[in-house]
Amino acid sequence: MQVPGPFEYERATGVDHAVELLDRHGEGARVVAGGHSLLPMMKLRLANPEYLIDINDLADELDHIVFEPGSVRLGALVRHRRLLESDELAEIFPIFRDAERVIADPVVRNRGTLGGSLCQADPAEDLSTVCAVLGATCVVRGPGGVRELDFHDFHLGPYETAVAPNELLVEVRLPRKGTGASAYEKVERRTGDWAVAAAGVALWTSGGRITDARVGLTAVRGDDEALSAITDLLRGAPPSDDLFREAGAAAARACDPETDQRGTAAYKRHLASELTVRALRRAAERLGATERV
Repeated sequence: MQVPGPFEYERATGVDHAVELLDRHGEGARVVAGGHSLLPMMKLRLANPEYLIDINDLADELDHIVFEPGSVRLGALVRHRRLLESDELAEIFPIFRDAERVIADPVVRNRGTLGGSLCQADPAEDLSTVCAVLGATCVVRGPGGVRELDFHDFHLGPYETAVAPNELLVEVRLPRKGTGASAYEKVERRTGDWAVAAAGVALWTSGGRITDARVGLTAVRGDDEALSAITDLLRGAPPSDDLFREAGAAAARACDPETDQRGTAAYKRHLASELTVRALRRAAERLGATERV
């Protein structure tokens, strides 16, 4: 039987209390909400926290979806199920519903949280790509106050974020930038599995031309600088299938996948290309910007 090592447990009564506990216990403390990533790692002894700080009682402060004229604010404790079922969120950012439909299973979606997914920083995590292409800002709170981090600065690498041991992710903010649409495409070995590869895109258009675009890749070690070059390729051009094929080829060159039990590197690179094309087509269809999808 797999069992975690010994640890102390305390339920936080508020965000300030959670930050106080994190500051007191230091690097030996971990926050738990849904627990679907942390607890399996504890059972395997891949994570051995000395203290678990439960934040499930902080819904009043951290479980919110707020729609403002210039942004959408998502609390870190918002559950996957709520992200999936929010019609207003799907209308503004349909990529969320695309991604949430293929994340795990109902048990996980009922308990897992946005903040937990992002702070796990798993390279195969779907919502990290979603937030990256939407230009998210992560808000963290610590003893010194509040910090706002661009999403590309939030993730430092696999399983590593810029959140200090005595800080707590409290909110994710998504800018609303006019006429746009988004989409997410994923290939998995079986329903609810981690991605073999996935692609997320966001497009903004004006006057029949793409004014801005972002492409992100999941589980294939995408290179941020190379992916940003796809933005330059798409920006200013009218949406077309030929353009999307060119972007897909660039996405294949922008990743460096590994061969493993989920597939060969060549297969994953092919998926990066094809899924990027499919996501661009779906986003363009949602905008009504192309006739052929």
